[in-house]
Amino acid sequence: MYRLPDDGSAVASRQRDQRTPSDQARAVTAAGRAAFTAFRARLKEDLDTARRRDPAARGDVEIALAYSGLHAIWVHRVAHRMWGTPALRLPARLLSQVSRAVTGIEIHPGATIGRRFFIDHGMGVVIGETTEIGDDVMLYHDVTLGGRSLQKVKRHPTVGNNVIIGAGARVLGPVVIGDGSQIGANSVVVRDVPAGVVVVGVPGQIRRKSGEPVEPPT
Repeated sequence: MYRLPDDGSAVASRQRDQRTPSDQARAVTAAGRAAFTAFRARLKEDLDTARRRDPAARGDVEIALAYSGLHAIWVHRVAHRMWGTPALRLPARLLSQVSRAVTGIEIHPGATIGRRFFIDHGMGVVIGETTEIGDDVMLYHDVTLGGRSLQKVKRHPTVGNNVIIGAGARVLGPVVIGDGSQIGANSVVVRDVPAGVVVVGVPGQIRRKSGEPVEPPT
């Protein structure tokens, strides 16, 4: 009887089946080592970021044990990964609530946060479900990245890279904060912010970094 030639997937499947238990153990060990190496690198990056952002930081042990902002970020990474699995969304929410109770920082598990994110002091920070945060962003305490809609849509801010948001600031709605911008303490932002400017006041007024006012985006 004529038999169709095996395709590549069938060959690969047979090769996997032919692996010995010791081969499988070595593969698992290699994967575990790679994951641990990545974990250590990310942890070091977090500690380095805290030391660079906070002149009061005195050492990695103190940072790891005493910085509630880092604790909230670490828990969020676990909760965010769980949030991607529908069956784990309730446990993810409960985990985020435990983090809120311990750290005073509320980050919804659905929020997307980039690398080298740092929250200084942290108490009172709220980050909503559809928030997107880029790399190298820093928040001070009592910042709200909140929504203005009751619809199940993108309703929270998108924050670009290298943004600093001062204490007590409110950034509300699906606004976009451009790369390199700075939001002054206690400002209220309800419209898009271009890259590289400073926003101050209530409602937030856009200014150049030199202090000269600019026309707000329409």
